[in-house]
Amino acid sequence: MQPEEIVRDLMELLAVPSPTGRAEAAADLCAERLAGYGLPVTRSARGAVVAKIAGTGGGPARALTAHVDTLAAVVAEVMADGRLRLSPVGGLPALSCDGAYVEVWSRGGSVTGTILPEHASAHVFGPRYEEQRRTWQEMRVRLDLDVKDREGVLAAGIRPGDFVVLDPRAVVTPAGFVKSRFLDDKACAAALLAAAGELARGPRPARTTYLHFSVYEEVGQGAPAGLGADVEEIVAVDMAAVGAGQASDEHLVTICAKDSGGPYDWSVRARLRALAEQAGIPYVEDIYPYYASDATAAARSGRDIRIGLFGPGVDASHTHERTHQDALLATAQLAVAYMREE
Repeated sequence: MQPEEIVRDLMELLAVPSPTGRAEAAADLCAERLAGYGLPVTRSARGAVVAKIAGTGGGPARALTAHVDTLAAVVAEVMADGRLRLSPVGGLPALSCDGAYVEVWSRGGSVTGTILPEHASAHVFGPRYEEQRRTWQEMRVRLDLDVKDREGVLAAGIRPGDFVVLDPRAVVTPAGFVKSRFLDDKACAAALLAAAGELARGPRPARTTYLHFSVYEEVGQGAPAGLGADVEEIVAVDMAAVGAGQASDEHLVTICAKDSGGPYDWSVRARLRALAEQAGIPYVEDIYPYYASDATAAARSGRDIRIGLFGPGVDASHTHERTHQDALLATAQLAVAYMREE
């Protein structure tokens, strides 16, 4: 595996808008890539992509899961002045969206716009511009339509409930950084696709392994949709939180010990550590205080499973994110090592 190939797949995924509830295009891309590797692909009723790879030996099945759905918003209200008030989908912080370019997926087609505070001009509102709060109650979408009232917006086909997707502004820097919205979790989906390609080239896993790409993770509903009853272990491949007080790093893969849902399975963590050390994969262990994964959701659903979590370090999660190709490669390598574990 080459990091440039993972970055290429990541940029392709980032170019496809996939808000939770409308993530089918990104799921289609993953399904196409997996099928190209010769892996059998099915879809769950809610749209998750599942590839089941038969093991060469015995033992219970396990799964690796990443998600391709992203944060977004929907139209909450068409205001009298023709601007839109929004309701977030998932944990999208309003503060990080000041100035974001968006598309509104309306009944009349796609309409572009910009998220701005209610009093958006420093030259008109002076200190009120600086002092106003930036919460979803105060933020608005200024549409790129030549209308100035509710009636004109409604005539253009825009209604409450229409999806509003943000431009990710994805960039790859000469130093190997990838900065973009929605690296959570398309960075991990790209790494898992790279691992699938490596696995398809052989050797095959000893134990039956599912590769699972969920489409409702950002609202806590992603896993275990579409996974067989034979699965006794689910490992989420999801971003690691980088910041003050954290051990996670943009150049490393992180094995998570605990998040807001409690500790991950000790035996799974120990095996992931051993696999990383045996393969010389650079890693750290960390905890995430304000975080939950699809593996957590699977455990909370009542399934009797072991759960684990690892993924690349991502700075500024849920806002203007950044990671490095080193972490993407280390994540893909750990996924391969896990799948080929005896």
